[in-house]
Amino acid sequence: MSVLVYTESENGKYKKTAFEVASYAKAVAEKMGTTVTAVSINGGDASALGNYGVEKVLQVTNPALEAFNAKAYADVVKQAAEKEGAKVVIVSSSADSKYMSPMLAVGLNAGLVSNVVEAPSSMSPFTVKRTAFTNKAFNNTTIDSDVKIVAVSKNAFGLVENSASASVEDFSPNFSTEGVSVESVDRATDKVTIADAEIVVSAGRGLKGPENWGMVEELAETLGAATACSKPVSDLGWRPHGEHVGQTGKPVASNLYIAIGISGAIQHLAGINASKVKVVINTDPEAPFFKAADYGVVGDAFEVVPALTEKLKAFKAQQ
Repeated sequence: MSVLVYTESENGKYKKTAFEVASYAKAVAEKMGTTVTAVSINGGDASALGNYGVEKVLQVTNPALEAFNAKAYADVVKQAAEKEGAKVVIVSSSADSKYMSPMLAVGLNAGLVSNVVEAPSSMSPFTVKRTAFTNKAFNNTTIDSDVKIVAVSKNAFGLVENSASASVEDFSPNFSTEGVSVESVDRATDKVTIADAEIVVSAGRGLKGPENWGMVEELAETLGAATACSKPVSDLGWRPHGEHVGQTGKPVASNLYIAIGISGAIQHLAGINASKVKVVINTDPEAPFFKAADYGVVGDAFEVVPALTEKLKAFKAQQ
């Protein structure tokens, strides 16, 4: 009766969130006195999961699952949970998992709690801490169903190495992709994806046009960060929709979020509020974003950003 964890991957490589949920699953398993089994769909090297406490990997390899399909993925994870007799299933609070998890909960007749930030404070009753009101508050939630699904917030629990030797078992569950088809996938072109980024550099209409995005990309490259944008920027076609962050785009829970020329509409703030440190650069001292920022710079982005990039380059050169 191991703890089951669904480990997300892309292009045959595990995402950072896969290692974070594995770390969380190991913490739960230790409290339960059991082991961790991962279900991996077209994933990568199982030994990488072993570094974070996974002792067994159910490897699903199927070209029909190359594109994410919430119903099909829920079917796969459900059958893996039933096979292992898992009473606790751990997933990420990523966009994909948020689509999949309710279907999985119905299939397993399980209680589901999302946006969890800490290991259970109690196992009986099973109680976890989660964010609420778009990360403005916390609450403690108890799950009293027989099977429990915990969706862990990104960058909340962190990566905890706990070396184990992960055995691999081929797993061929039944699933259906009927009724859903993927016509195209719009991906961000960054070297660092928003989902895995520790640092995100984001910009808005204050940059005046797509031709000025070079300084944003240079700053991001210097920091090893992902680039992102506000909704109006993606709507205007300046940047791909895959880079749009906010309540109606991708949620961001980075360690550092730098907002350049973004006023700070409530929808944008709701999507990035889980970021630990927020830095704002804007010419308008009354911009709403400053109220949510940890650090603010009132100034022209076309002067501030290049100067900041040069200072960072000089600092890195001394290391």
